[in-house]
Amino acid sequence: LRRELDLLGILVQFVSQFGWRDFLDVAFVSVGLYYLLLALKGTRGVQIMQGVLFLLALLLIAHTARLPTTIWLLQGFLVSVAVALPVIFQPELRRALMRLGQQGILPSSALNKMGKEELGKLIDELAYAASALGQLRQGALIVLERETGLQEFIENGQAIDGRVSSKLLQSIFNPASPLHDGAVILRGSDIVAAQCYLPLSDAAVNPKFGTRHRAALGIAEQTDAVVLVVSEETGEARIAHDRELGRAMTEEADVRKALARHLLNIPETTKVNIRQLLGKQPNG
Repeated sequence: LRRELDLLGILVQFVSQFGWRDFLDVAFVSVGLYYLLLALKGTRGVQIMQGVLFLLALLLIAHTARLPTTIWLLQGFLVSVAVALPVIFQPELRRALMRLGQQGILPSSALNKMGKEELGKLIDELAYAASALGQLRQGALIVLERETGLQEFIENGQAIDGRVSSKLLQSIFNPASPLHDGAVILRGSDIVAAQCYLPLSDAAVNPKFGTRHRAALGIAEQTDAVVLVVSEETGEARIAHDRELGRAMTEEADVRKALARHLLNIPETTKVNIRQLLGKQPNG
């Protein structure tokens, strides 16, 4: 009973000394850890962190068992790992900083400034182009810029500066066109560049997917862009966003709905009338 009373006294003393600064300190650390784990989710960094935690557990055991040689080896190795961590986690750190920057005070992207009617026209043109290219078994890679700027990828491509239309997209991705290889990047309702080369994803990708799909995943891993990719082998269209590659689509209506959901940030589980949200008539 005395031990329980002593523990209760220690707990009461701790709570009484816990001020608002301590609460703020714990809150900041908790939020930081949450976003760190969120940035690592679905990446190779998770396995690396597990390895580091395993080494720390071994170090704790070695200290408890008083094993000086093991302690010396583990401490030296962990110091080397700590120095290498910024390099190992460079993609994850870059993505986390870019996501943080997306919450900044700079003006919103051209895509977010578009009205519902203009956005609806853009989605219609993209859906029709994807359907037409899929039927002809012509591959396509279309990147829609959002908050994260894609200027570095635009500069390595061919400037276009033209209004988005299904016919223009079909012309660009025609195998006879010198611009068909690479990605088209859209800023709002304008095609700003074609033949842009994107970073390939390092994640484990289904062997049936080729370079286009790996490039779509690569840019979706590093930015908040919405990427529409059409397979030249199957004619299926997919959307890559937020490190994920969506389901295969062959119908124009399915592509339209999927694009609208991603661009309007509507979860798949939410039932909505996409055409009504875009300000269209039921028969439009």
